[in-house]
Amino acid sequence: SAGAWTLNNPTLAFGEIGMQIDSADGVAPKFKIGNGINAWNDSATKYFINDSDQAGLGGGGGSSTTNGTGDRGFFWGGVYVSGDYTTQIDYWNIATTSNAAAFGDWHDGRNRTACTSDGTYAIAAGGNTGDGRTDNIEYVTTATLANATSFGTLSTNVREASGTSNGTKGLIMGGQWNGSEANTIEYITIATPGNSTDHGDLTSAGQQTCPSAPSNGTYGYYTGGNGSGGDYYPRAAAIDYVAIATTGNASDHGDLTHRKVQQPGAAWDATYALWAGGQNYGTGTSIVEYQTNKIDYITMGTSGNGTDFGDLTIARHSTAGCTNATRGTFQGGNPGSSPYHVNTIDYVTIATPGNATDHGDLTRTNYETGSTAGSAA
Repeated sequence: SAGAWTLNNPTLAFGEIGMQIDSADGVAPKFKIGNGINAWNDSATKYFINDSDQAGLGGGGGSSTTNGTGDRGFFWGGVYVSGDYTTQIDYWNIATTSNAAAFGDWHDGRNRTACTSDGTYAIAAGGNTGDGRTDNIEYVTTATLANATSFGTLSTNVREASGTSNGTKGLIMGGQWNGSEANTIEYITIATPGNSTDHGDLTSAGQQTCPSAPSNGTYGYYTGGNGSGGDYYPRAAAIDYVAIATTGNASDHGDLTHRKVQQPGAAWDATYALWAGGQNYGTGTSIVEYQTNKIDYITMGTSGNGTDFGDLTIARHSTAGCTNATRGTFQGGNPGSSPYHVNTIDYVTIATPGNATDHGDLTRTNYETGSTAGSAA
């Protein structure tokens, strides 16, 4: 009843539905959909059905394009010639084959940044500048061409982390925090600029993984990367998952078919998560390094190991991926030989395993940075 909901005032999990079965205040029975943050009585948690005050899913900060997806893809900065960082942000239409164009700039040239979005605001956090690692977080409104704006800061300087989102909260996971591999997870509320807060820990420390990580709206998935230990890059095949809406630690999901370090790209829909490219390393302490064109995928929400999906058009590491939840694109990267950076954008249809196809080109050859996606309108 309305009285019971008001008295108990629970916080519904992200996507959880609460039904008010009686009439109250002259309004017929209705329901609310949780976002994992706002309690039942909070005005941000909107009613649906016969309510003039109804708003978007969860009432809190997502849009029809959530958990890091949308038709407009973004590529933040990066290295476009050896040692030179660019401030430019590229964008393109994920839904149709096309080349990228200039969206705007952020305030300093940077690479190895973590990215995510809520569909309206795209976030880039941390990274490496000409002066070293940074704690800076910046954002853009995805529908409006403009330069990036300051959002806040991470708890310390970090590069090579991974970002994910449920459409309200964004997580920044792993990376090289203040000079050492870390298992740290921090969070931000994407619609509200501010500093990050502790969320929990990964199962082990890692860095050099995908800049934007898959999410099914409930869990974010962190995979690949290197860590410390007797086995060279010991967590390079591991897949972690972590609940986004509530603070807590990550758990083990399974393993990729190949060890992936040096920044593979990621793409996803509501069911499948894909990781593409990177460098594949041998087992044990021996280093067997080569660029890979392999794409792995898992079914999110069901623990298990990765399965082969197909191949990129070019084997490369230091690439980046983004998605509109139907198509995923993988852009930029280092093929391991001259010229050591490419402007290639590949795409796949996420629900259909197969090889990638040419989508278009970035505005310049580029690698070692992050991507995310958001709404174009």
